[in-house]
Amino acid sequence: MTRSEFDDIRAHIDAEADHPGDLLRVARSLLSDLEDAQAREAMLRAQHLRLLTAARAAAAAEAAGSANPLSFITEELARQGQLPATEVEVDQILLDVRTATTLLARLEQSPTPVTTGSGPRVRRCAGTSRSFPR
Repeated sequence: MTRSEFDDIRAHIDAEADHPGDLLRVARSLLSDLEDAQAREAMLRAQHLRLLTAARAAAAAEAAGSANPLSFITEELARQGQLPATEVEVDQILLDVRTATTLLARLEQSPTPVTTGSGPRVRRCAGTSRSFPR
């Protein structure tokens, strides 16, 4: 959920505090969203673990002198549908890696604080708002 969705929920709760049925619907919606988020997190953690395991196996295979140490990573990427299929995809991936490396290097050098004019930074929420039935 986005920050603006949480803000919408807080505003709804404040405005409808005397209608228990509405609050119950909000609570059920929040529980459903939380369960979805936990399921997505579990899936991402599992994917990360599989990729990390493949990378460690590739490093160990290279240290052991294997003829094809990248086979572990290639197999895992294929299993996740992440292998580039065309030369255009290969070029795009390599360009993305170069761009990400450059951006990370600049961030690590000396991050500069973001300011707007002479005053404090204004927080802005973006995203779709949520409406609840009345």
